[in-house]
Amino acid sequence: MSRLMRVYYFGLLGAIGGVIGWQVSNLLGLSFTPNVYLSEVVVGALIGLCIGALIGLGEGLSSRNPIQTLRSGAISGALGLAGGAIGLPIAEGLFQLLGGGILSRAIGWGVFGLLIGVASGINGGSQMWKSALGGLIGGILGGFLLETARRWLQDPLLGKAAGLLLLGASVGVFIALIVYLLSRAWLEVKSGKLKGTEFILDKFLKKQGPSAFIGSDALKADIVLPDPDIAPQHAMLKGADTSFTLKDMSLNGTFVNNQRIEQASLKNRQTIKMGNTELIYHEKR
Repeated sequence: MSRLMRVYYFGLLGAIGGVIGWQVSNLLGLSFTPNVYLSEVVVGALIGLCIGALIGLGEGLSSRNPIQTLRSGAISGALGLAGGAIGLPIAEGLFQLLGGGILSRAIGWGVFGLLIGVASGINGGSQMWKSALGGLIGGILGGFLLETARRWLQDPLLGKAAGLLLLGASVGVFIALIVYLLSRAWLEVKSGKLKGTEFILDKFLKKQGPSAFIGSDALKADIVLPDPDIAPQHAMLKGADTSFTLKDMSLNGTFVNNQRIEQASLKNRQTIKMGNTELIYHEKR
């Protein structure tokens, strides 16, 4: 999917995760131990797991890679669990300390959103601080909406359901939105099975950072293109702080602007062809 469509899908999946978290927490109850903070840890962890896992699935679905989808869901779910277990007790503690203000609980949910954003940075191609910032903003705003919905709606169950739906949607939307607005480099698939998909490259841009492998094998490549004429590891992208160098690693060849290359420095809007798949390199300075 494109970077802009990620905003929609992340928000939708986050909202679904919030509704699932609402159902799970209702089955468990909110006061199953005398210690309110222990209850908050467990309930927060379950809500975080549901929202985090669904947003993580969105990160994987954006690449249409089943292995990446499951991996993203697992990592994001685990960090969401940790974020909820930490964030909800913090929210309750600040709520008690500051005299019951909505903002105090929203800050706790901001911690939760921050860790979901970290997971998105691990799974995707964005720099971690960008998705973490989006998660923090989304968590604080979502926490504010959650507490507002719970206060305005007379039915406590309905208020909680609406609030968690808004929380999940807010975290998902802002993670994808901040990454969209701050993206510096990405590949757009122009033809082939993944036409329209965009792969963010920011995480690989630093000169001393990791390289990005492009290929057809989900276990060997960071950017996976389902094309039988593309090798498992067809080419390698290496960052140079402000641009990328593309190195061919295949027998079939890699072409930049219709010229076969062994190694080339990429420039904005250049066309890359591998097998039957054509990509466009974008950079924003």
